[in-house]
Amino acid sequence: MPRSNRPRGRQGGRRDEEENGLDRLLAGWRRTEVRRGTEWNVQPVSSLQAQKSYVCPGCGREIAPGVSHLVAWRADGVLGDAADLAARRHWHESCWRIS
Repeated sequence: MPRSNRPRGRQGGRRDEEENGLDRLLAGWRRTEVRRGTEWNVQPVSSLQAQKSYVCPGCGREIAPGVSHLVAWRADGVLGDAADLAARRHWHESCWRIS
């Protein structure tokens, strides 16, 4: 009899549960904030994840690789989700708080 390559029993279900758990964990870091009447998605970037250099729109200074910071983009979807994501900006945490 030929061998079946389909996942059996618990293994397939467990993999789905792990992927859903990871999605939930990553989504848990993102939060929504309202600033000056506009809703924003805000997601922290750890120092280990920060691998590129960015310019903070709050102070105009560089956010060097290896420095933890925030990424913010509009959550209202006025221009569509793709446009909102393309317009996201990287901020120093302190600059975001005082903006």
